[in-house]
Amino acid sequence: MNSVVVRGSYSIILLNLLKQFLIQFQGMDSPLKYPEKSFIDEMVFSASRSSGPGGQHVNKVNTKVELRFNINDTNLLSSDDKALLFEKTRNKTNNQGELVLVSEKYRSQIKNKESAIQKFFEILVNALTPPKKRIPIKLSEAKKKKRLENKKKQSDKKEMRKPPDLA
Repeated sequence: MNSVVVRGSYSIILLNLLKQFLIQFQGMDSPLKYPEKSFIDEMVFSASRSSGPGGQHVNKVNTKVELRFNINDTNLLSSDDKALLFEKTRNKTNNQGELVLVSEKYRSQIKNKESAIQKFFEILVNALTPPKKRIPIKLSEAKKKKRLENKKKQSDKKEMRKPPDLA
């Protein structure tokens, strides 16, 4: 497997992706305490040959991108956040504590890198956002009564289907 390691590369496209991501989460309370650019500094990218469509081109070009983010070594997350991230991404982390994401959706390495970064931030935000607390509804007395009447009707209907007890 041919692999090219790029650490913290900032192309214009990646910076544009970050801007789009920031705009997307601007109205929301983001659980990230540090700017997204800091997370990209700690990402390790490797490229390899991709499967799928592309004809002869796919055999010559390293378009599949693998993103690795070491959760254990990062200083950008608190220990509670790290534990939560490990719990939510159990199937995407390896024994070394790295979150591994692969993107081979596109024929272009840059687009696959964008896709991998987008996946990373979506996973990170989803994992660190606390779930909304469920507020139970109050049923009115009329609705409770109607529900019980419907249950009684259904019970009677099923009771009528049974054969008579001749014993």
